[in-house]
Amino acid sequence: MSALKYLRSVLALACPLLFGVTGPIVASDSALPRIDYAPLTAETPAQAQAPEAKAPPQERDRLYPFYMPMKGLRAPAIRLRIKCDASRAAGHEVYDGRGADELYGRAEGGYEFIYEALDGQGQPCVYPFAPWMPQITGALDGTQYIMRSSIPGRQVTFRTGDEWATIDLRMFDIGPARVHFELRDVALDFPGAIQPMGALHLEVTGAKKPGLFTAVVRRARIYGGKNAIFAPSGETMLYVEDSDIAGNVGTSADQQHTTYINGILVSHFRDTALHGQQAWQNVASGHQLKDKAYLRIYENVSVSNRPNRSTASAMPLIDASAYGFTWSEGLQIERIRPAQDPRDGLVDLRSEMLYGDPASYPWSVLADGSWQMPAQPLAALDKVYLSVFINTTVRSFRQEPYVFTLRPQGTAFAPGTTTVEGTDRTARGQQRMASLAFGTSGDVARPYSPQGWTYADPALPPGAQWVLNREAFIRHALGLIGR
Repeated sequence: MSALKYLRSVLALACPLLFGVTGPIVASDSALPRIDYAPLTAETPAQAQAPEAKAPPQERDRLYPFYMPMKGLRAPAIRLRIKCDASRAAGHEVYDGRGADELYGRAEGGYEFIYEALDGQGQPCVYPFAPWMPQITGALDGTQYIMRSSIPGRQVTFRTGDEWATIDLRMFDIGPARVHFELRDVALDFPGAIQPMGALHLEVTGAKKPGLFTAVVRRARIYGGKNAIFAPSGETMLYVEDSDIAGNVGTSADQQHTTYINGILVSHFRDTALHGQQAWQNVASGHQLKDKAYLRIYENVSVSNRPNRSTASAMPLIDASAYGFTWSEGLQIERIRPAQDPRDGLVDLRSEMLYGDPASYPWSVLADGSWQMPAQPLAALDKVYLSVFINTTVRSFRQEPYVFTLRPQGTAFAPGTTTVEGTDRTARGQQRMASLAFGTSGDVARPYSPQGWTYADPALPPGAQWVLNREAFIRHALGLIGR
């Protein structure tokens, strides 16, 4: 059986429901319409397949990925409603009813900011400032922090040239607490915000298992900051859907990115575009997506090096960790010509540094003699760090030599650091990592660079079909670390 026929038969059976667990404020469970991707056929190119029509925003807002444990969260203790026209006239939040003065800059028990969606003329409201946020204090377990438009599906905009503009959710040393954050129908337009780490900075640290921080971003547009989104390492799950991550404005263009996801548990992007990386004329510059999560999920995601107001970055568009797991379907990559010669490769699975807690990985990230790849690697996919890319499409100013690179593991950490040494001194058989690509197409010569255990359109052996099943893949990856 050919690889395409095999993939067609498997995909027809292997696309489960993504959602099915409601949020904590909802009384009854509900589910999104089933989302199936049409299988590849000889008549259709290998590209992202359109899902069924989506449920209305107010219904989708009640639903969360199945792997996010949403039980036990409390409704926010503080609910604040912000008026549009009065706030615009004042240059800061003006509240409808209960105000924020009593908080004295501090909030306990969770909060919900509801921003009036329309102005007095019936137009989408543009607030000429960055959202105010209180200092978060007190008992955190079970609390929620929600920022949303008053009308689901109607986006409000915060627009300012303030160099410190940001949404900075600051919670340190949360320990075993369960905390949740949401941003819905909000645009952050901060073209002068060169100071904050992120236009959206999820500055939540110090969670200890079973503690967990989850962040959900829906129908947002985020532009500004040194990184448009920044998430530090920790026990964090991030889910972003139907959003436009539109770039950064940092001044250290080689070290900052459109989105920077550090060593968290899960990063999940769905129906989302990432672009606008700030670059310099004579520097290769950063990435559209720097993603070091343990588990990465990309569904119908487009990534482009098209900048907002500078030259295009010459770096790979996605800089991900070779450690952990990646599942991607319908990834669309666009590379326009940069001023500098581009770095080969569009998705770089790198291994020269470990970003997450070493205890959060099921196996050693070093080639230390504890592993030898068996003679049939495709029969051992449940025992290795794994990435799977289904239906990736590439549009480029040139024919790219390859799309994906899987970097080799090293032999040791540099003393006192998480930098991996010896990546140039390990044999292929020592590598406990594999990558599979199905249906890669576009302006590209081949899917993979030469090194590593990589396979293009392989015929999977019996028992390995689970790698094409999104839910099975997620359950496998998180099950290995007890999540």
